[in-house]
Amino acid sequence: MKRAFLGLGAAIGLLAAAGPISGPARAAELYAPETLDRYFKLEWSRAGRNVNGYVYNAGNRRAAHMILLVEGLDGSGQTVNKTTTWVRDVPPNNRAFFEVAVPTAVAYRVSVQSFDWVEDRLDRRKAW
Repeated sequence: MKRAFLGLGAAIGLLAAAGPISGPARAAELYAPETLDRYFKLEWSRAGRNVNGYVYNAGNRRAAHMILLVEGLDGSGQTVNKTTTWVRDVPPNNRAFFEVAVPTAVAYRVSVQSFDWVEDRLDRRKAW
């Protein structure tokens, strides 16, 4: 029975070949669409070839990197096309404007697809 022994150099070489070792992944906050209603209100209308409006943030934290989904609907309410747009920053207890070109549809539905909560360090300093 043969035993294989690796020297320290060989062991380090094998670890390096395996790739970088990283810490545990950070858990993301997940929200059901119904729970977003308490934080965000959407108001929009069609203007020419665009849908534009406001995202209202009722939270005490800044919402950043927001993606809105704009769905074009047919007469029966079925989705016929989808468009996304970015809203860079929605300040706490405030609103942000958005505008996106959309294909023609009978009606539209706008929803929040994703966003990041961002703590405003300056606001925290003011609290002290």
